Amino acid sequence: MKTTERRVTIPGAGVEIQAVVVEPVGPPARCGVVYYTDIFQITESTLRTARRLAAEGFVVYLPEIYPRELAGVALEFDDAGKAAGLAGAAHTRTAEFDADRAAVLAHLADREDLDTIVAAGFCLGGHLAFRAAFDPRVSATVCFYPTGLHDGSLGADVADSLDRAAEIEGRLMVIFGSADPHVPATARLRTVEALYAAGHEDLELHVFQGGEHAFMRDVGPRHDPELTDRALAEAVSFLRGRS
Repeated sequence: MKTTERRVTIPGAGVEIQAVVVEPVGPPARCGVVYYTDIFQITESTLRTARRLAAEGFVVYLPEIYPRELAGVALEFDDAGKAAGLAGAAHTRTAEFDADRAAVLAHLADREDLDTIVAAGFCLGGHLAFRAAFDPRVSATVCFYPTGLHDGSLGADVADSLDRAAEIEGRLMVIFGSADPHVPATARLRTVEALYAAGHEDLELHVFQGGEHAFMRDVGPRHDPELTDRALAEAVSFLRGRS
């Protein structure tokens, strides 16, 4: 299915949030996806994944995660880009991430053509997607190799994400790679134990053997096309409600 793209500006709390909207061509899509990027923001690699999701029949919103620090900037996948992305996180408080999330979700909720809202995110964006799931309007969430869930590492302060896991009312899927040094087995265990303790015993969990951190980013040696296809297929099926 073909897709179309446009840029929108979403008013937030003291900030304007730039976002890319990717929509399928054809019958109107009824499900909106808030797609949280990794620390590099809205890169062409990220857009390629968003287009794949939109081609499955979703309206995909990609808001910039650093509208105060790096508005309009897509970072390069190099040391300088990584440093800038990490600095953007370090300068953003959890409350600011949450305020931006509230603004984006309100924008989607105002669209009369959407019946449901779901969330997805990668790396730091996987952590942000988890926090988006606190909103009862989010019916399902997929967190791809989320960083910092196990210890609250997110931005300028310690996030209370796992402590608030019981607030999540929607369905939850978490996808990890077994060879991810940022989310090693001990971190995955702590995360899953906390989710079970919060009552999420029916969450869907995938640990892809050999998957490195950012194995779905189609730039660089970590990319695993086979695991990417499998992870996206699972995510799409899950977000559709396994219909």
